[in-house]
Amino acid sequence: MNKTILIFKHEFLLATKRTGYIILTLAVPVLALLAIGIAQLITTLSKSPENKIVYIGYVDDLGLVDEAVDEGFAGFIPYTSKENANQALASKDISTYIMIPDDYLSSGTIQRFTLEKENTTSPTMVGLIKRFLSRNLLKDKISPEVLNLVVSPLNLEVTRVTAQGEQAIEQKSFANVFIPGVFSLLLSLALMFGTITLVSSLGEEKESRLIEVLFSSVSLRQLLVGKLLALGLAGLLQVLVWLISAPLLLLLASNLFGGLLSVIEIPNNFIFLGLLYFILGYLLFAVLSIGVGAITPTAREGGQLSMFYVMLGFVPLWFSSLLFAFPNGTFSVVLTLFPATAPVQNMLRLGLTDIPLWQILVSIGLLILSIALGLYFSIRVFRIYMLMHGKRPGLRTIIQHIKSA
Repeated sequence: MNKTILIFKHEFLLATKRTGYIILTLAVPVLALLAIGIAQLITTLSKSPENKIVYIGYVDDLGLVDEAVDEGFAGFIPYTSKENANQALASKDISTYIMIPDDYLSSGTIQRFTLEKENTTSPTMVGLIKRFLSRNLLKDKISPEVLNLVVSPLNLEVTRVTAQGEQAIEQKSFANVFIPGVFSLLLSLALMFGTITLVSSLGEEKESRLIEVLFSSVSLRQLLVGKLLALGLAGLLQVLVWLISAPLLLLLASNLFGGLLSVIEIPNNFIFLGLLYFILGYLLFAVLSIGVGAITPTAREGGQLSMFYVMLGFVPLWFSSLLFAFPNGTFSVVLTLFPATAPVQNMLRLGLTDIPLWQILVSIGLLILSIALGLYFSIRVFRIYMLMHGKRPGLRTIIQHIKSA
């Protein structure tokens, strides 16, 4: 046990002191805090010292307006002539003004005057002027309640139905995929980092023949347990930092944007499943890395060979557009259950829909079964090839040696 602890300490310190590990662990919370700080600074600098409304002048040749009514943050000021309006515009008493000609009802044309160089009027300004005119055109023709409905923005609710006309199961807001999506990407990187570190460690020890010295003083079990626990704990620390910082960063960002991000809901089981799927995903890739590290003669070749299964962790991200469109489709369910894609796929899918409990349980069961089988065969391969050097054996040779071992 003491030897296992020594190996654990050595591998853990070696992994956590790597520059890439430190950058990857701190990059997300630090960059997020930096982005929030910059946004806060820009908001503060761009904020007016007073909550002044925009003043818009108007010259009413038609006699349409009896009494000006402010529209939101815009105040409308009447002028008797174009000359008076120009003077107010030049002295910046108003930001712009409009002319309501006496033939407006027949021509439908409104002239707008401004000091700014503008090719087109902004949609916001168009909306303010249109509501102002609509309110005055209809004030004596319809009730105030109907008038408010006409000039107010449309409040449109959407309900999705199935082909049979029944109400479909509601999907979560698209904004909810933000946190799980970012975490899924980071989870893929963490699994890749842990896998490459383990393969490189085994390859370097084999390449330098240090493995022969290690085996003279420690057992196979002590060596592998120490390495797996050390690299697993290093990866788990990364995941914990990201999971704990996500709600805090979301709260800060939400306060900055006036509660805009408060609509994002983090699933209740997000942290638990995030930790569970990282542990299972790491163990799956780790047992595969044990076999890869045993059969490859160099650390470089081991890293290249490990990419074949490491890249499977990024498949859900590559097909994320398909997942967004069909979160409960057949392809999404297949990725949910397939062991190599399950960790990332399930975390990404949590932000879009409620995953049926049976799919979560089956995916966890398949991961555990894959880990057990992978560990059995990887240890056998490790015993056979770890002390061998030279050309990497082919798949047929490996199978023959396993059968005869």
